[in-house]
Amino acid sequence: MLDVSHVTKRYGKLTACNDLSFHLDPGDVAILLGPNGAGKSTIMKSIIGFLKYDGEITVGGFPNKTSEARRIMGYIPEMPALYPNLTVSEHMEFLARAYRMENYKERAEALLERFELADKRKKFGDELSKGMQQKLNLCLGLLPDPQFLLLDEPMIGLDPHAIKELKTMIDEMREAGKTLLISTHIIDSVDMLWDRTLIMQNGLLKRNITREELDESGSTLEELFFGVTEGLDAEAMTGAASEAEETSADTEDKGKKGFWRFGRR
Repeated sequence: MLDVSHVTKRYGKLTACNDLSFHLDPGDVAILLGPNGAGKSTIMKSIIGFLKYDGEITVGGFPNKTSEARRIMGYIPEMPALYPNLTVSEHMEFLARAYRMENYKERAEALLERFELADKRKKFGDELSKGMQQKLNLCLGLLPDPQFLLLDEPMIGLDPHAIKELKTMIDEMREAGKTLLISTHIIDSVDMLWDRTLIMQNGLLKRNITREELDESGSTLEELFFGVTEGLDAEAMTGAASEAEETSADTEDKGKKGFWRFGRR
């Protein structure tokens, strides 16, 4: 479903992503882990088509910036990008029309109910609390029912009920054969959700490992993560074969607080 081949993204002298390659099959739920400044948001925004980069990315066999790829791809950004003069219902209608969806209202209502926004239908975007804005952000990303969905820090700002519903929906999407890539730096929030883990540091893909490979090693995801990011011998600790380069010059993104932010539109 997703093929990332030798993707490099530079901001001037800073190499945010350095020769990244990986692929996801239909039905995979992958998590993208890494400390702040690792390059996670940059590769996510490259996949969705917001950034220019060197290399190649395809979604469902189509180049990621083509209309064919965008029809099957969805994105839930870390920061909601809502219109202050549109109500909750109007946001859902706006997105449905953008995707040329027919008979979307039943799905829209079901999503609003699941994320406890049904009684906020007439609230404007700037009248919602930050948590409610994030829940609407999720509803908008889920409404088109994409075959491939990217989620950037989706748990941040959510209440326990919304987190539970999102995890349930992730399981439902997996069962339906959807492919998901979830970027986060909070390991506990995704520990039981994944089939494959990608760990980034300093713009490099340091580990690409399946749950089965990690289980066979007897290590936990947390042990693997800190083994990679704190310079321990994670290869020996897990016994898992790495698919990424282990040696590289230190890139200049240490201390980088964040990269360019792009909204949904």
